[in-house]
Amino acid sequence: MKNIRFTLLLLPIFSSILAQEIKKDSLQPIQMHEVIVIGKKAQIANKQAKILTSIDDYLQKSPKVDMIKRGAYAWEPMINSMPTERTLITIDGMRIFGACTDKMDPITSYVEVSNLSEATISSGQEGACYGSTIGGSIDLKRNRNTFRNQEWNANLSTGFETNNQQKILASAINYADSLVYVDVDFMYRNAENYTAGNDKEVRFSQFKKRNFSATSGFKLGKNKLIEVALIYDKATDVGYPALPMDVSIAEATIAALKFDYVPLTSTITNWETKVYFNTIMHKMDDTKRPFVPVHMDMPGWSKTYGYYSKIKANKENHHFLINFNSFYNKSRAEMTMYPANPDENLMFMLTWPDVSTFYNSLFLEDQYHFNCHSSLKFTMALGSHNNKVESELGLNSLQIFYPDMVAQKNRFLKSASSNYNHTKQNVGYGFGIAYGERAPSVTEAYGFYLFNSFENFDNIGNPNLKNEKSFEGNAYLTLKKEKTNLKIATSYFHIADYIVGRIDENLVPMTIGATGVKIYTALDNATIFNVSFTADYSFSKQLKWNTLWVYSRGKDNEQVNLPFMSPLRYSTALQYAKEKISAEIILQGNANQTDFSPTYGEDETPDYATINMSFGYKFNLNKNRVDTKFGVENIFDTYYSTYADWNNIPRQGRNLFVNFSVAF
Repeated sequence: MKNIRFTLLLLPIFSSILAQEIKKDSLQPIQMHEVIVIGKKAQIANKQAKILTSIDDYLQKSPKVDMIKRGAYAWEPMINSMPTERTLITIDGMRIFGACTDKMDPITSYVEVSNLSEATISSGQEGACYGSTIGGSIDLKRNRNTFRNQEWNANLSTGFETNNQQKILASAINYADSLVYVDVDFMYRNAENYTAGNDKEVRFSQFKKRNFSATSGFKLGKNKLIEVALIYDKATDVGYPALPMDVSIAEATIAALKFDYVPLTSTITNWETKVYFNTIMHKMDDTKRPFVPVHMDMPGWSKTYGYYSKIKANKENHHFLINFNSFYNKSRAEMTMYPANPDENLMFMLTWPDVSTFYNSLFLEDQYHFNCHSSLKFTMALGSHNNKVESELGLNSLQIFYPDMVAQKNRFLKSASSNYNHTKQNVGYGFGIAYGERAPSVTEAYGFYLFNSFENFDNIGNPNLKNEKSFEGNAYLTLKKEKTNLKIATSYFHIADYIVGRIDENLVPMTIGATGVKIYTALDNATIFNVSFTADYSFSKQLKWNTLWVYSRGKDNEQVNLPFMSPLRYSTALQYAKEKISAEIILQGNANQTDFSPTYGEDETPDYATINMSFGYKFNLNKNRVDTKFGVENIFDTYYSTYADWNNIPRQGRNLFVNFSVAF
């Protein structure tokens, strides 16, 4: 089996090399994906009120994305009101799986805003290029240099925030010539507990983080290059005030080797192949918490080997994309309980029982352009998904609940979509339909007594779950004029065999204080509806205004509200920029969350509104450019919690910040 996996991983590399005789024509494909591209061809840090803001702050400005917050660090992104089980997040196309059963380590936590060039957000089956998804995908693309005349660049940045005493230090070095480019980036963050509105300290919200990123490319010929990349990220002493445990260490190593080939004369315009490896280690502990009934250690590990080989081609009015994608992941998590009485035995459980996942897929896309105004896009994906419980102890534990369970299960996943787009003069519109499937996550299928503090239940996986199936419809309308840009977009998901936990009255919880035990099961269906409105208006070249309004609604087949559905969420900003000076004022908030879900652990969240202000000034020091940003967030020190804050954890109160960046 290992030889088969190794052969599958290497096959696209040899295929790319053998295909080097293929020629290319100079026409580039037209990108027509319905995606939100953020920070195109520039560091997104330079576009923010805070130069050294977090990736979490940046992503939640998208109408498709919001964040579930469990502390001050590593928020979990939701796409179309769906958490990470139903979405797909990649870094430069690489599949990465967290090692925490409580989702304290989302994939977004392993990149930094200083080394990110753009985040591409795809809705629904538009995001199926790198694997199966229901809600959509986010692909985080890191900064990447280009070949040019010999040039060195360096950057040094520092920042401080008063609310949690956060100290930030970042540096970057870039080199490029006609044959080689190198990008190296380092970021360090150190924060104490933050305070909510009215100066109320939120204990266990501290964190420390180091992130190192390096990318180097080598030109092999006029139309071929090879690129190596590395990310090393280490977070320590991370508090999670919304959870019963903290994190002593979260460590990730992500490495990749890419071969890029651009045929000179052919219908094929680009052939990109990447092999990658990543390993995640995560340790939860409660040693700093007072009044712990039973001390626990909960370490987790995740290792992934993968590849993709992506081909782009043009033929007449067709623009094709073909992606072969494969990965092998192994996930393991443990729990050890230490009784207060030293004479009692330790209790040990495998909460993720050495579950391996082997996935292969083929993704096809065809964008057909009727003319310069309208196009029709078809996508299709086929995937094989294999899970295996490789621990005999873990298998025996799950067989207590599922006596006929076997160690291995194969699934076949399918998706398809069709989207029409039309733009003429000042008006654009589009609509589409899609179908997609996903396999249950490791937690949903094989989790063993995993405590969910939001619902206060232990959860047990179900390996017999069916694939979740989504029927999707979407539409948008845009109006663009000289000074105005308006867009309204909507999506509707009907999800069959919707996976949730249901109470089993016959089981006794393992966690002290838990209300009971839930076993994952599938509801007949659930529906999720999202609508967003965005508007931009330019009063002049210097003064601009923008606004965003988002609303979501979700129900299961029994008309019970689904959790984490956005009430009316809004933000509006006035921006001024002229030569060296910039300024911004932002109003943001939520309406009262009336459609909450007690069944899934929610309660009512009041409405709130906050105001932020920032100022920037750029100047030259000798031959070096200096950027400064300073401002205040939550000016009126409002005490508030949003619908997406785990266990109603309050958000940060008034915060003054200052950022400096020097480019050499």
